[in-house]
Amino acid sequence: MSVEHEYGADQIQILEGLEAVRKRPGMYIGSTSERGLHHLVYEIVDNAVDEALAGYCSHIIVTINPDNSVTVEDDGRGIPVGLNHKAGKSALEVVYTVLHAGGKFGGGGYKVSGGLHGVGASVVNALSSVLCVEVYRDGQVYYQSYKIGKPDSPVEIIDKCEMDKHGTKVTFLPDSSIFEVTEFDYDTLKQRLRETAFLTKGLRITLSDTRREPAVSNEFHYAGGIKEFVTYLNKSSEALYEDVIYCEGKKDNVYVEVAMQHNDSYNDATYSFVNNIITPEGGTHLAGFRNALTKTFNLYARSNKILKDADPALSGDDIREGLTAIISVKIEEPQFEGQTKQKLGNSEARGAVDSVVSEQLTYFLEQNPVVAKSICEKSMLAQRAREAARKARDLTRRKTALEGMALPGKLADCSDKDPKNCEIFIVEGDSAGGSAKTARSRATQAILPLRGKILNVEKARLDRIYGNAEIKAMITAFGTGIHDEFDISKLRYDKIIIMTDADVDGSHIATLMLTFLYRFMPELIKQGHVYLATPPLYKVEKNKGVWYAYDDIELGTILNEIGRDGNNKIQRYKGLGEMDADQLWETTMDPEKRILKRVMIDEENTSAVDVIFKTLMGDKVEPRREFIEENAKYVQNLDV
Repeated sequence: MSVEHEYGADQIQILEGLEAVRKRPGMYIGSTSERGLHHLVYEIVDNAVDEALAGYCSHIIVTINPDNSVTVEDDGRGIPVGLNHKAGKSALEVVYTVLHAGGKFGGGGYKVSGGLHGVGASVVNALSSVLCVEVYRDGQVYYQSYKIGKPDSPVEIIDKCEMDKHGTKVTFLPDSSIFEVTEFDYDTLKQRLRETAFLTKGLRITLSDTRREPAVSNEFHYAGGIKEFVTYLNKSSEALYEDVIYCEGKKDNVYVEVAMQHNDSYNDATYSFVNNIITPEGGTHLAGFRNALTKTFNLYARSNKILKDADPALSGDDIREGLTAIISVKIEEPQFEGQTKQKLGNSEARGAVDSVVSEQLTYFLEQNPVVAKSICEKSMLAQRAREAARKARDLTRRKTALEGMALPGKLADCSDKDPKNCEIFIVEGDSAGGSAKTARSRATQAILPLRGKILNVEKARLDRIYGNAEIKAMITAFGTGIHDEFDISKLRYDKIIIMTDADVDGSHIATLMLTFLYRFMPELIKQGHVYLATPPLYKVEKNKGVWYAYDDIELGTILNEIGRDGNNKIQRYKGLGEMDADQLWETTMDPEKRILKRVMIDEENTSAVDVIFKTLMGDKVEPRREFIEENAKYVQNLDV
């Protein structure tokens, strides 16, 4: 996408000052937690990606330095350094010291820009204890450094460079007085930068971590763009057909790219982006895609007699079963809806995506009748399963109405009826369930024991899920319903706590439960209602004193404090059932003493979460083996 306008010093527009950023950093980067810290890198990278979208940048190099500062270098045009007449100082200084200053605000610098807030450079500067920027333009190297957002001196020329060298190099050290965490996580950056490279066809991104010895490095470069993104997301599944379906076009000044492929799973994994920014809540571009998909497949199935006249139309859910899709639109003036700005509101995007996908998908289906038939047949199987699930659900409701008791019999419910005060423990096994029922605070703690391992929903259709007794018990106890009937206002407990043994089987059961919640009740996780209990691994006794250790490091600390001698009796807990009610209460259930781990989803990296669930719970063995080998170093206290 080319730029017709000049990109010079006076194209940098100034909208307002920088004072508020350090007072309220959360307003500009979301939070001061680990997530906000990594957002600093994304803001600077997004500026470089804008140069790539404009056709001027082909390579971005991101380096985590030994002192935990980060350097981002690109080969774009280089930030303008000349005098900005409105500000009376160098445009480079304006970009790094004035909020909402840049080429994205109607100054003609960019047609399309990716930074969600457009405040990247100055906000990163304001939240860094030190920031240095070098610009390569016109055979000169320009330089300016800052401390907490304030320039050390005016922009100066510090060296000469080749006339054809151009670009910007930024190094910043996050301010430890602002951020709760200042240690960058390599894997978090790796996931985000891989996604960015997928979305920007042909752009090369290199990530290096020089804190390690030897240094670690990854390079991301995808000539196929989002087609390769779909292939990557489907790597742990069996594709239904070989080629990724790809649609591309421009309508009403909206550039549309869509890539999709069905696999043998039963889940819909559709991700939508605007100017390379993920839109977790979808919006008009997603609505346009879904409308085109449903309409086009029904027309094809009817006209080719795959669907008979008497057959009901396929629903969108039927057609999207097992679909992996990426919708990426580029738009000049994106408008976002809602408090979190995660949903696209531009009406023209809906029509553009609908038009491009309808036309090109129709052509693809006509040219590929074998693929078209296989998708239609999978959709019709999904339709039958959905109907069977509906009948099972209706039967359960009728039974409930007749029996007058909605809750599962094995649930020991709590007496308090205010959900805000209540929590439910999902407990593995009857013996642990019995201890938990005795130990609990009856007013606010409910116990639901599960027998054995629940169904792996990654490999099951909706009718089997509704037919599974353990899953039905959870659905009924929570009260929210699942899938398209989910209603969080009906949630009966503020905390859903998964309590399993601290061994391999316990971890597997917890993962099965999380898979179910993630696939069918994701809002419970997104809104912070799901937790993992942390039972102790060891009980240490000495001279009538008792200590509990939750990992090997804590055990070592306790033994150092009380002395390592023959008087210690150290018990390694293999399961919750080994603890009596008092011990279970004291270590794992007492709100005053227990350790709970809240399960969270990083909505900016949902595709990475999806890949992990497919890898761990899908049919393919090789991707799972690779994942385990790659992540084994992070596992502690593994009993095999």
